[in-house]
Amino acid sequence: MAGTETLGGGWIESHRRIAGAGPFLVALLAGLAALAGGWMIWGQESFIFFPDRAMAGTPALAGLRFEEVALRTADGVVLAGWWVPAERPRGAVIFCHGNAGNISHRLDRLSQFHDLGLSVLAFDYRGYGSSQGRPTEEGTYRDMDSAVEHVERARGLSPHRTLFWGESLGGAVAVEAATRHACAGVVLESTFTSVPEMARLYYAWLPARLLTIRYDTLGRLPSLAVPVLVLHSPEDDIVPFAMGERLYAAARRPKALVRLCGGHNDGGLPACPEATDLVRRWLDDVLPVPPADPRGPTL
Repeated sequence: MAGTETLGGGWIESHRRIAGAGPFLVALLAGLAALAGGWMIWGQESFIFFPDRAMAGTPALAGLRFEEVALRTADGVVLAGWWVPAERPRGAVIFCHGNAGNISHRLDRLSQFHDLGLSVLAFDYRGYGSSQGRPTEEGTYRDMDSAVEHVERARGLSPHRTLFWGESLGGAVAVEAATRHACAGVVLESTFTSVPEMARLYYAWLPARLLTIRYDTLGRLPSLAVPVLVLHSPEDDIVPFAMGERLYAAARRPKALVRLCGGHNDGGLPACPEATDLVRRWLDDVLPVPPADPRGPTL
């Protein structure tokens, strides 16, 4: 009995000490969270952009003809890119890649566009691959502007034969561009609704409303008056499929939602022939294959 009283008394005393320290611990944890949150907000670019300077190859590795291009942005940054022409093009794609790696890690995507009858301009954002500069949200928008200008002026293509195709973060870049530039349509592949919503998903303690990098795809999408195709996998392990559904719901008609296969980084059209067939049918409506021209391809 005495032992029980001693145990009980010790537990009560310990509990009192912990209770007394409660306000201090709460304040300490809140302070640490605030410091961590402030650090993440101050250095948010390092949590969003993961560029790779090393190039893993060129379209030649995929058996594709290509031309190296240099794009100069409005603020004087020189970007590196590739122009990959299709043999009998139905139109062109300006491809905006995701937040990691560089264009040399997307050779399978270039082959995919080629098989779909699309010429493609693939470019690296500032700070990625061989492009100059350091990535920022506003910078990626300027980078896309230079890509649009190149396709229209250097290639002589009508905006109404050009798609803006964005992969993950690139979808936000494509949508922003489509609010200011004419195009035939926008394709959003595995794209998130916004950076703050992704932050709330992965960093619940972070004051996401204070983030200055927004990439507000969901907020901009309803203003687009062009066909929108949303590609997303229910198995996406990084950007939830529900975000793709919300983007689809927010888009104006005409619009389409095609379910992909696999995860965020190991799925996509190359892994899903059924989805590729649906995309081809969508393209037949938006960019029909032109009649054969005896003079050869014009793209």
